[in-house]
Amino acid sequence: MRPEPLKLAFLASGNGSSARAIVAAIGAGALAAEARLLVSNNRGAPALSFAAEAGIAALCIPTQADPVAADARLADTLAAHGVDLVILSGYLRQLGPATLARYAGRILNIHPGPLPAFGGHGMYGRRVHEAVIAAGVAESGICVHLVDAEYDRGPVVARMSVPVQPGDTAAMLEARVTREEPAFFVATLAQIVAGGLAQPAPGAP
Repeated sequence: MRPEPLKLAFLASGNGSSARAIVAAIGAGALAAEARLLVSNNRGAPALSFAAEAGIAALCIPTQADPVAADARLADTLAAHGVDLVILSGYLRQLGPATLARYAGRILNIHPGPLPAFGGHGMYGRRVHEAVIAAGVAESGICVHLVDAEYDRGPVVARMSVPVQPGDTAAMLEARVTREEPAFFVATLAQIVAGGLAQPAPGAP
């Protein structure tokens, strides 16, 4: 029996690379999911244009002026679109309590380094790779994890190792990890849909 399509929303502050890869996989029939919504905190985010062109509802919800109202609006908007699972795709704002409570266990993020060692507040993008290189470890990695009120502290759903090569710079390691991230996120979602990984907590928002 074909699984019921997973109804997805994406949160993106910039390009939304993971969202693009996931939408492409859906279009190719490689993922039993439906892209319902993309929300950005940044009016100029390329991800908004991408979503609109792809026929996905696209909305900007700025967070700086009134974070409490923005949080409530986001939670209500996700529920109004019937979203099952929220995907963070380079979303550079901490989620508020209303969204976290309504979608507890149903928000996923991808992190470009091993957790918990290379996560936390301010640890994103090139900073993660700089920290990995500085630590002198033999392996970096990619983690897909559930999102909670603490940065990068939610349970890890799936991990992928990425070797640190002799002579690597942060930029070289970043390029290697970035190449792997979109396909790994898609593969992780496919496993969730197929029941090969623990399904994020069900329940109506």
